[in-house]
Amino acid sequence: MRGLILDFGGVLAGPGSDMDGLSSVLAGARTRGVRTAILSNDPGGPGAQWLRELGDGRLVDRVVLSGDVGVAKPDPRIYRLTADALGLAPGDCIFVDDLSVNVRGAVAVGMVGVHHVDGGATADEIAILLEVDRDGMQGGQAPTW
Repeated sequence: MRGLILDFGGVLAGPGSDMDGLSSVLAGARTRGVRTAILSNDPGGPGAQWLRELGDGRLVDRVVLSGDVGVAKPDPRIYRLTADALGLAPGDCIFVDDLSVNVRGAVAVGMVGVHHVDGGATADEIAILLEVDRDGMQGGQAPTW
């Protein structure tokens, strides 16, 4: 797997999220050369500038907002567009979302889907898919990618 794409609301922020733990996962993945993105059904506009600013290497490589591109999850086009933004085929990407309908949409275009329920389980699943050791991320420590 060469790409890691995460939803924002419900995965990185909001109820059930784990910004600290999954930020470590993102950082570790990026260190290993995995391309990363946030894919959100955010409506975009001027109020979403802070979310866009998480891209360009600040947290992830790219941020794709449905309001900016005119298509929303689970439409297959948005997953392909996000993979294209990373320079990857959908089959090279892991997609993480808290809504199963969105995970199914990603799987339908060839991505590997992870249904986010809690940060620890999600981080474990990503580590398995990226074939890395996650032990160093326990207790908020830095990853041992």
